[in-house]
Amino acid sequence: MTLITCIEDLRRLAKRRVPRMFYDYADSGSWTESTYRANEEDFQKLKFRQRVAVDLNNRSLRSTMAGQEVAMPVALAPTGLTGMQHADGEILAARAAEKFGIPFTLSTMSICSIEDVAAHTSKPFWFQLYVMKDRDFINRLIDRAKAAKCSALVLTLDLQVLGQRHKDLRNGLSAPPRLTVANMLDMATKPRWCAGMLGTSRRQFGNIVGHAQSVSDMSSLSAWTSQQFDPSLSWSDVEWIKKRWGGKLIIKGIMDAEDARLAANSGADALIVSNHGGRQLDGAPSSIAALPGIVAAVGRQIEIHMDGGVRSGQDVLRAVALGARGVYIGRPFLYGLGAMGEAGVTRCLDIIRNELDISMAFCGKRDIQQVSSEILLP
Repeated sequence: MTLITCIEDLRRLAKRRVPRMFYDYADSGSWTESTYRANEEDFQKLKFRQRVAVDLNNRSLRSTMAGQEVAMPVALAPTGLTGMQHADGEILAARAAEKFGIPFTLSTMSICSIEDVAAHTSKPFWFQLYVMKDRDFINRLIDRAKAAKCSALVLTLDLQVLGQRHKDLRNGLSAPPRLTVANMLDMATKPRWCAGMLGTSRRQFGNIVGHAQSVSDMSSLSAWTSQQFDPSLSWSDVEWIKKRWGGKLIIKGIMDAEDARLAANSGADALIVSNHGGRQLDGAPSSIAALPGIVAAVGRQIEIHMDGGVRSGQDVLRAVALGARGVYIGRPFLYGLGAMGEAGVTRCLDIIRNELDISMAFCGKRDIQQVSSEILLP
């Protein structure tokens, strides 16, 4: 049995167990992948101040994100095609997050639908929205999220156009995968994945197929998505969505102080400093490098979260020290899911919690809400 001690162990196991096109979809960036790599590398430049002889009893990682109590300041990020990393992946990840006491965010581009996830969980989850040209479809999608009692809407603003991801093009990414010789040979070496997929009916984009006009199968979906992402998206659309939704609104994809000010003025409850995991504008700075400037610009006006490059509890601690109220993990939980299903997501969260707790203690702090930039070396 493989001993899992860190997120890297989960990544290696997922790479062995998940078909190449879906593993590569999760673990890649756009163009040269320079921003994708910087997201991880820039965390390592931030060094901790180790403190000693401090009373470290009764430590707490409890906090809030967008007004919701959380067991630690971490949420599962919205990730597309999660149900292709493991059968029924969104349901399994949502259940793991619920048991752990942190938010799960369902992507518009999920395999399991909003209704699927709601039927298999007992507490509200968050829903991430992409804005399409078909506003009637968006209205219905928002209504479906309301009906499922989703407690926050995460509006992604950085996918008006799609960054080119070379691996997806080379692999011929599709859901379900096309039965080419190369794909069948690859899947033949992934028997656990195949058995899971044969045991579920959820193999398409559950929020879209059968709900959007003229989309009934995968052959029409690819044409629909290429036509539907809306390059005209503007702050007036944000205002419309906020009013239409009526609940907690979190804006995702902020990398610039000027955009942060616009987000703060939009009436959103929180913003996420995010470069889409390095999957959109290659050559942009890392999320952790952008975080301090955005905190300085709007940190007193709006709650600030971040994602991108987080691979450990130490990375969560660094982000909190630089002003993030909450941190989202995407790839780490996908590695856990691909490696071991729901148990793998739980193992991922256990690893992050343990690393966060112990590292916070080494820095002389007992409560995550006491953490500030003083725990980092200048």
